[in-house]
Amino acid sequence: MLIPSEIVETIKMIHEENLDIRTVTVGISLRDCCDSSGKKSREKIYEKITRIAEKLVKTGENIEKEYGIPIINKRISVTPISLIAESSEDENYTEYAVTLDKAASICGVNFIGGFSALVHKGYTKGDKILIDSIPEALAVTDKVCSSVNLATTKAGINMDAVRHMGIIIKEAAEKSASKNAIGCAKLVVFANVPEDNPFMAGAFHGVGEPETTINIGISGPGVIQNVIKKAGLQADFGVVSEEIKRAAFKITRVGELVGREASRRLKIPFGIVDLSLAPTPARGDSVAHILEEMGLEVCGTHGTTAALALLNDAVKKGGSMASSYIGGLSGSFIPVSEDAGMIAAVKSGHLNIEKLEAMTCICSVGLDMIAIPGDTSAETISAIIADEAAIGVINNKTTAVRLIPAPGTKVGDIVNFGGLLGSAPVMKVSNASSASFIHRGGRIPSPLNALKN
Repeated sequence: MLIPSEIVETIKMIHEENLDIRTVTVGISLRDCCDSSGKKSREKIYEKITRIAEKLVKTGENIEKEYGIPIINKRISVTPISLIAESSEDENYTEYAVTLDKAASICGVNFIGGFSALVHKGYTKGDKILIDSIPEALAVTDKVCSSVNLATTKAGINMDAVRHMGIIIKEAAEKSASKNAIGCAKLVVFANVPEDNPFMAGAFHGVGEPETTINIGISGPGVIQNVIKKAGLQADFGVVSEEIKRAAFKITRVGELVGREASRRLKIPFGIVDLSLAPTPARGDSVAHILEEMGLEVCGTHGTTAALALLNDAVKKGGSMASSYIGGLSGSFIPVSEDAGMIAAVKSGHLNIEKLEAMTCICSVGLDMIAIPGDTSAETISAIIADEAAIGVINNKTTAVRLIPAPGTKVGDIVNFGGLLGSAPVMKVSNASSASFIHRGGRIPSPLNALKN
């Protein structure tokens, strides 16, 4: 329960520092929707989603009005469709994506995640069909998001899947070229994917999850930036860390409140709070600006990775004290197109893909919402995925790649997506070939620490 002083402080954070609940996501198991008939399976899927999530948007809006806490997105995540559609005799799963899109539209949610496959150790028939269906599925739908997990610390890296996803990302860009390759903005490739992530494009309802669940994604870069600014440049890093921890605690308490209230009203079990700092293109809502508030002239200069490490650690320490159920990705996101400070740093030449890769060693996700030249080869995209997966596997953490090779673009161009997805400056990638490396295929073995049980 929030005490009066915390309520006043929370109101200030909402109105002056852009605090919001980034998403309330309802997870739904579709395991009972399997059927040898694809048509019957899709009918079951549509009925179940629309029945369970029917009141999600209205409930979220009511909580917003009553508590004065902005809830930016209402979303749905479902069991990976590769697991459901595999029981059918269908040879293409695009119609499953169309069904998800229709259900999401009827429910009024912003996005639905779960057009997904888990192939970290190899493919099943359903996995292969789903992945091959991704480019068309994302081109003909508006709200469907897709993800593929192709590496874990226990299994190593499925390099056949890495090669495959380079091709799929290129095809997705081409099929949605008229919309600035937005299909790629709805597709993320993971290593060590969490099963309870409420954030898109990587959300799906994992096989270890209950029948239904409510997961909350919070945000608040502006709040964190403000507490660092108040501490002043005379504050050492110990003091800065403590201030961030206190702010993260308060932010997470708000997320816990909203999650519990949504759970009670919808009669759906409360799952987790993902205490990530998720930026937007809006002024005062940037992770890059937090790092600059610590004393960096611009995000991307020397010291950036250390500043991000402090931020990520302090957010997790503070947030974990505010809720018993922390999950998802939890930390700091660094999506280029969705962060005004990141965009400015790229445009000024201080932030490049190599520096972003170094930052992903300790951030929550990875190379996120990065536009690259349209003529970038599938093998180069695969090699970037392989590098990021290696960081995740060796460090036993989640990493991901969301690249947009927008057709017809070159370095320095701007690709606009609109809304929370923002706009991305097209970034340079190496022109040296990785093709022979990628075409070896097979599986990069798991590291030695995978043998721990």
